[in-house]
Amino acid sequence: MKKENLDVVTIGETMTLFVPSAVGPLRYAGQFDKTIGGAESNVAIALARLGHQVGWISRLGHDEFGIFVRNYIRGEGVDTSQVSFDDDYPTAVFFKERQLGQDPKVYFYRKGSAASQMSPADLNEEYISQAKFLHITGILPALSENCKMTAYRAIEIAKKHQLTILFDPNIRLKLWKQNEAREPLLHIASYCDIVMPGLDEGEMLTGKTSPETIAEQFLANGTKIVVIKLGERGAYYATADEEAYVPGFEVKQIVDTVGAGDGFAAGFLSGLLRGYSYYESIRLANRVGAYALTVAGDVEGYPFWSQVDPNHTEKEILR
Repeated sequence: MKKENLDVVTIGETMTLFVPSAVGPLRYAGQFDKTIGGAESNVAIALARLGHQVGWISRLGHDEFGIFVRNYIRGEGVDTSQVSFDDDYPTAVFFKERQLGQDPKVYFYRKGSAASQMSPADLNEEYISQAKFLHITGILPALSENCKMTAYRAIEIAKKHQLTILFDPNIRLKLWKQNEAREPLLHIASYCDIVMPGLDEGEMLTGKTSPETIAEQFLANGTKIVVIKLGERGAYYATADEEAYVPGFEVKQIVDTVGAGDGFAAGFLSGLLRGYSYYESIRLANRVGAYALTVAGDVEGYPFWSQVDPNHTEKEILR
């Protein structure tokens, strides 16, 4: 992939996802649909649908699920040339338990996965240097100590080659405890240009309770722009020179909230790549995230650019 054509590089684990056909406890489920899920590949797929050139770096088991995950992501137009296959460790899987009127329960089987064995040696500096943005989440350093070192090395490479770094803390308390997560995530945030937590994540990391005070803490820590996701309320952002609340979009029937935050990140990156202002970029982020809410699955609802082009009516997603 040529340098001028690579917009974003992201790194992380993607798993095979099984979603039961019926609503109710998994113990009664007899049939499942097979798809994929993973925060970083979610962002990569959403960006590819919005018309951008994206690379996803990971390690998968040399098994049928690993081939399935690679082929699915590659089929969405994401470059997977930096994905390696591991003969000794498997591809992780997870299951969603569908529940009416509430978020699904999620069950992960990822301990000892191939992705948890990623190391700095998996990173090709020349490849990463081609991109304009590095997207990274707090899931990668939570997988293992060597994955934490991989995250640090990716940031080091991005800094060296002047990429803009977007960090989504994406705290997973099933992977590590809050007191284990806080210090490394704040350390990573201090090296990143953009930090994008949810409100609860901001509270966990800073001890502050309002979007304004959370943003102040991250800005004081060295971040250039803080974007705080507020769910149906939209988002708040702050830099040293400006701040604003950006309203969200009404979605009349929410099917599945998983993947909305990753769609938000992709929409924001897409706006920045198109030269939009921060406010306009977050408006686009809210819109892409809203699309994700309308279908089951992590990536199935992400729109194509023709669906969110400003020349199209915003009423499309109000269904």
